[in-house]
Order: sequence, then C-alpha cells, then structure tokens
Amino acid sequence: MSPRVFRAPKVPEVFLLFWIVKLLTTGIGEAGADFMGSVSIPLAGVVGVGGFFVALWFQLRADTYHPVRYWVTVLMVALFGTMIADGPHVALGTPYYVDSAIYFLLLCALLTWWQRSEGTLSVHSITTARRERFYWGTVLLTFGLGTAVGDTTAINMGLGFGWSIALFGVLILVPFGLWRLGLSATAAFWASYVLTRPLGASVADWLGKPPSQGGLDWGDGTVTALGLGLFAVLVAYLTITHGDVEGTHAHHDEDPRPAEPLAEGPHVTT
Repeated sequence: MSPRVFRAPKVPEVFLLFWIVKLLTTGIGEAGADFMGSVSIPLAGVVGVGGFFVALWFQLRADTYHPVRYWVTVLMVALFGTMIADGPHVALGTPYYVDSAIYFLLLCALLTWWQRSEGTLSVHSITTARRERFYWGTVLLTFGLGTAVGDTTAINMGLGFGWSIALFGVLILVPFGLWRLGLSATAAFWASYVLTRPLGASVADWLGKPPSQGGLDWGDGTVTALGLGLFAVLVAYLTITHGDVEGTHAHHDEDPRPAEPLAEGPHVTT
C-alpha cells in the first residue's frame, strides 16, 4: 500500500495573519460553546461534535490546502476542544489544573509518537496523510490543554479574565523571544499555538461575561457573532489573495525526511 502524498503542505504559511485568525477561532470557540450550551445542550453537542467530524472528514479527504476548508476545521476543533476540556470538570468535578496536567501529558505523548514516526514535528512537512493525522490530533489536544490552562488561571487561581489576558499576552511572546535566541522554530510554533487558546478564550470571556464574573457583559452570542463576521472577512481575504500559500512569507526549518511528490493525477491511496 503506497502512502498518500500531497504535492504541497496542507497547512497555511505561518505569518502575522495566521496568528490573528487562529486567535479568533479560540475566542469564537469559547464564546460559541458557552452560548450554544446556554440555549440547548443537545444543540451544542450536535454542532460541536457533528461539526468537528464533518469538517475534519472534508479536510482529510482533500489533497490540497484551501483556506476555507482549513480554517473551518480549526474553528470546529475550537468548539469541540472547549467541550472536551470542560467535560471532565463538569462530569467528574476535577479541578482545571488536573485536566491541564492530563492534556499536557497526552500532548507530549502524541508529539513523541509523531517525532519517532516521522522524524519531524514541523508543520511545513504536512505532505502525507499520516503526518496530517498527527497534525490534527495535536491541534485538538492543544485546544483541550489551552482551554484547561485558561480556566486554571481565571478560576482555580482566581486571576479572572483581565489578569489572564495580561498573563498569556506576555507568555505568548516568550517563544518568539526564545526563537530569536536560537530555539527551534518548530518548538516555538507549538508553544505559541498552545498559548493562543487561553489568550483568545480569556478575551472572549472578558468581553462576553457579566460584570459579576469580571466581564463587560456583551453577551456570548454577540461575541460569537462579531467573531464569526471578522473570521469570515479574513478567511475570504486569504482565499482571494492566496496570501497564506506555503512558502510565501518566510524560510522555515527543513524537513529531514521530506515526502516524494506524486506524478500528475489524483492522489489516492491504493
């Protein structure tokens, strides 16, 4: 059985707009999950779980990168990731810091498996179906971990949303600074990727929650709608301009085990 190989990586180029859209998905995921849960738990389950699997199915069956397909999948992972992070706390009553530790260990285990299997954790190496499955599994766990960490600081540690925003706003700059000092770009990327979740979610909660909870009382529904509107505009811009095509903005770490390109024709597993 020959491996399924793509002509180019099925991920966008990592540059400023990538991080802006990523932060938007984290905020929408947090506010959207809370809003749907307040309206109807079954609705939240159908959209969160069903939307996640449908979006991921379309993403995995495709052979090329497309901004709409990719970012809708990230958005659905954000909704689903919120649910899997909150689930143990609601169902079992575990503190968020315990959930954080569990997701951290799961993430480390998956990254170790990915590294040993493929020889690289670089997002620029997502040129095979196997690597893409590792990628989306890792993305899902980063959302679960980030959600639990954000709730740990805001709730268990009592920092609230404002101080959590300040904390994660500073922490997310640390990987960038370490990268400038010589840290691997891959390590810096995944560290930043985890931190976008608690930062974006804290901003969404601060905007949407009532003053009694330390928020501005915009409402989770309003924050979700505003986030979705901005998300749609930015993804449409990327789709029209092709500004996030891999290799457009920066040189990146080389993949020590690059996949061989396939000949012309459909890329299917035989």
